[in-house]
Amino acid sequence: WCYHLPSCNDTTWPRISLQYCSGSRQSPINIVSASATPNEKLTEFTFFNVISWDLSEQYDSLQFHLHWGNGSSVPGAEHTVDGKRYPMEVQIFFNVYFVHLSCTFSIAAGFSLDDLLVGVDRTKYYRYLGSLTTPACNEAVVWTVFKEPIKVSKDLIDLFSTTLHFNDSMSPLMTNVYRSLQPAQKVWTQSIKASASTTCFSLVYQTVIEGSGDCLVLVIFCIYFKLL
Repeated sequence: WCYHLPSCNDTTWPRISLQYCSGSRQSPINIVSASATPNEKLTEFTFFNVISWDLSEQYDSLQFHLHWGNGSSVPGAEHTVDGKRYPMEVQIFFNVYFVHLSCTFSIAAGFSLDDLLVGVDRTKYYRYLGSLTTPACNEAVVWTVFKEPIKVSKDLIDLFSTTLHFNDSMSPLMTNVYRSLQPAQKVWTQSIKASASTTCFSLVYQTVIEGSGDCLVLVIFCIYFKLL
């Protein structure tokens, strides 16, 4: 599978991976904030133990995976919020065993997820059940999308689509490496309505937690990014 060729881009994935990629609980989706259902079980997240809505285990982070469009002018986050797509999505994987995404980076020793979330209110987010966004598109995923932003520079977002290539330096630049939107799913949020977020860039933290068979839990931490 791929993103940039008609013979293997995301329109072909339902044929490549028959079991899941054409399923009924696929990701990403557009999150409609006004339609989100209040749920009192959605409590604050911590990263020492992943705790919220019956998730209570300890996991080790392994890798970053990223999705983007074409610089800051063409957004490439996989999920949209109220129809708005943001420039980039960063995914953090925990004890992953069968997932492959567009671009992978190892996490340095001593790195703290808390360092990436300074100032983000972890009590305000959306939650829904979906799938992996690449083949095999397994429908065993819990997505979490934070509502509050952190800041990132335009130059940083532009860097990915102007320096990275699909294969080698002679191949096309890596642009528009994200899956198209899938049919809507039921979305939950906190019982107390959060204030509307401002227009800004976004980054998605996606976490894969080890399981057995299809019992994989994927927790998405989505943070909107304002320009510095």
